[in-house]
Amino acid sequence: MQVKRRPPVLRGQGPAVAVVALGGMLGSAVRYAAGLLWPTAPTAFPWTTLVVNVVGCAVIGAFLVQITEGRTPHPLLRPFFGTGVLGGFTTFSTYAVDVRRLVGHGQTAQGLAYLAGTLLAALAAVWGASALTRRLRAVWQTRGAARAGLWAESPAGEGEPRESDRSAE
Repeated sequence: MQVKRRPPVLRGQGPAVAVVALGGMLGSAVRYAAGLLWPTAPTAFPWTTLVVNVVGCAVIGAFLVQITEGRTPHPLLRPFFGTGVLGGFTTFSTYAVDVRRLVGHGQTAQGLAYLAGTLLAALAAVWGASALTRRLRAVWQTRGAARAGLWAESPAGEGEPRESDRSAE
């Protein structure tokens, strides 16, 4: 009886692991730079971490719409940019440390507000950026179709099918 061997876990995943590491290095360097430019005192509200996380979540929302609803991207783009760069840029571990620091300095209400506010703001950023990106994609597609002669522009600027296209329906 022959025993089946499991293939190594990382077989064939070397390029993905490499681009995630490279992207993570870039994203975390940008986050670190933001912390140097806008430092937070030990008892101050962590605005830099909040802004970094909300901006990162907005970019994640826009990016995922682009790569899932647009042209097929290079297979390493999502691991590089989505997991690596944006994963390194956003910093939910620092967010947890900031909550603990605020509570530890006797600012329990502020710490809990930060805990809930960051979560809500991050989710709203993903949702808002995704919705905006979808809307912009629809506008760009309509304008592209108009340029190609498939849509006639109305006086209000809204695209309408040409009469010859309506007869094909």
